[in-house]
Amino acid sequence: MGPELVDYLLYEPEENGICWIKFNRPEKMNALVGIGQMRGTVAKVVEYMRAADDDPSIRVIVLTGVGRGFCSGADLKANAPEEVTGPEFPGVRNRGDGADATRQHFYHGFTALHREISLIRKPTIAMINGPAVGSGMDMSLHCDIRIGCENTRFVAYHQAGQIIENGGSYYLPKMIGLGRALEFVYTGQMDAKTAQEWGVLNHLVASEELEGYTRGLCDRIIAIPPLVQWNSKRIMRTALDTSLEATITLTSNASPILQLSEDASEAKRAFAEKRKPVFKGK
Repeated sequence: MGPELVDYLLYEPEENGICWIKFNRPEKMNALVGIGQMRGTVAKVVEYMRAADDDPSIRVIVLTGVGRGFCSGADLKANAPEEVTGPEFPGVRNRGDGADATRQHFYHGFTALHREISLIRKPTIAMINGPAVGSGMDMSLHCDIRIGCENTRFVAYHQAGQIIENGGSYYLPKMIGLGRALEFVYTGQMDAKTAQEWGVLNHLVASEELEGYTRGLCDRIIAIPPLVQWNSKRIMRTALDTSLEATITLTSNASPILQLSEDASEAKRAFAEKRKPVFKGK
């Protein structure tokens, strides 16, 4: 069963195992809908990704934007988002109850959702076709791989008087080092060339080659047993915040499980028979 579809975010699974999730407000550079609300863009991205994660025919999830932008973050020209209280956010008070209520509302209704992208089991790619601003940047950083073009640029919420949110504050110092991360904090923008040189972008290609390059990478990903990818992803993400000894334990636990899997047997048979393997994630 697929997700409940909305017009501002497209869900496009393909028979080849790729699922495209596309921000679809090109007239507003794909600005968010309903910032801070469970029915808003970020929540829908998570819902779509979970649906693709649960679909056995999907192997790779690609997040991108329609038109010239990836995602321009909050729609600063729109009216302030409506208040949300009650069971939609259990335990969260109305914003009018004070600063901590605002913090809780923002945390539970918005920023915590970004982290859910990092918990998706399958490989995720952000194909960044244009500006990735604020929350758009955070969502791309929570993906596993980022591919950009000359139109790509990362912009924080500095112009709105806000700090870099959870994705940027967590990932950027680890990806590019503290000095470069702080340089971005102090200036608020990072162009495509700098992003590639610093390691934020895995790949930088011409805009007309962006989709083709992404599809080629997806094909290479699909050729590898999915259980290897799923376990490696969880171990490596956990290893960012743990010790060598703990990582050794995780890899030691995963190794015999993978060795006894159906996909491992299929990989060996396909190699011996000189044919393309058919993996089932089992």
